[in-house]
Amino acid sequence: MPALRSIRPALVAVARSPVLVGVAALFALAQLPDLIVGPTASPGLSAAVSAVTFGALVLVAPFFQGGLLAMADEALDGEARLGTLASAGRDHYLPLLVAYLAALGVSLAFGFLVAVGAFIGVAGSLLSEPTGFVAVPADDLGLVAVLAIIAVGLVGAYLIVTFLIQFYAHAVVVDDAELVAAFRRSVRLVRANAAVTFVYTVLLTAGSAAFGLLVAAASLSLAPPASIESAPAWMPIFEVGVVGAVGIGVGVVVATGVLGALYATYSVAFYRALSDRTPEVGRQA
Repeated sequence: MPALRSIRPALVAVARSPVLVGVAALFALAQLPDLIVGPTASPGLSAAVSAVTFGALVLVAPFFQGGLLAMADEALDGEARLGTLASAGRDHYLPLLVAYLAALGVSLAFGFLVAVGAFIGVAGSLLSEPTGFVAVPADDLGLVAVLAIIAVGLVGAYLIVTFLIQFYAHAVVVDDAELVAAFRRSVRLVRANAAVTFVYTVLLTAGSAAFGLLVAAASLSLAPPASIESAPAWMPIFEVGVVGAVGIGVGVVVATGVLGALYATYSVAFYRALSDRTPEVGRQA
């Protein structure tokens, strides 16, 4: 199965080209301010830092995405060159930026619709019952059911769209496809290989979830310790000194670098395997 067979080439490529780890770690450095300031600053400052970091990542992410995927493509065949980061990032920046903004817009649109539906449901429950959330009148059960079905449908539609277009960047970088053709190619490849792509997506999702939990734990460890009175009974109370905070930050950057390099090589190896399994799509420009 390509989802499993692509793991070994990815590991070999990263071991052969450790520069990939450095590039992915460099990108992770841009997220350190949010990790460090977020749990220790006031809500206003934390929100400002998060907004600035998010804006910077939106502009910089397509450059690193194009360069890192191109370097991963090189590493699978030989040794990745650092110069590829600049050249590929520059050459593919515009289509990747447009595609990234389009995907972000779709995510925001789906999120907005789900939020509106949740707000309507919560408001309706509060207005219909003075005590709120205690009971839902029988007359409103149909409306609640409809809203729930719509919310589930929206989430399902979003997941399907994301599942189908997840290889648009690979098509742009690896195959030098135009933007619309890249989305179309990703959809065709996934539809032709839905089962193996699902396994690949599950593996990536599980790895990302595990890493996300580690980052969340690291962020919490940098927060000021809660007082004994206000801390929940299940939460351990400990303090992290300056040395510990620096160590946690370095650990997060290094782990992000390693996992980012593995993701890039693994995703490119899998994309190439899908292309080889689907001759009618192949690598046409």
